[in-house]
Amino acid sequence: MWDKLALILLIIGGVNWGLVGIFQFDLVAWLFGGAGSFISRAIYIIVAIAALWCMTFLFRREALTDPATVSERR
Repeated sequence: MWDKLALILLIIGGVNWGLVGIFQFDLVAWLFGGAGSFISRAIYIIVAIAALWCMTFLFRREALTDPATVSERR
């Protein structure tokens, strides 16, 4: 559950950075009253924590190949 939530947050952050890079438009800042507002900063921090969490996927063997997951799909 935490892995999926972290990935969703990371996707939101990636889309936001894509918008900033392509259109110079920060969706989070626009929605929540500027990049310096408390809510925007909280969202940025939560997305950063999610990115740190997702970095652990590189070091978890079961994240790459989980035999239980493969057998459950059948």
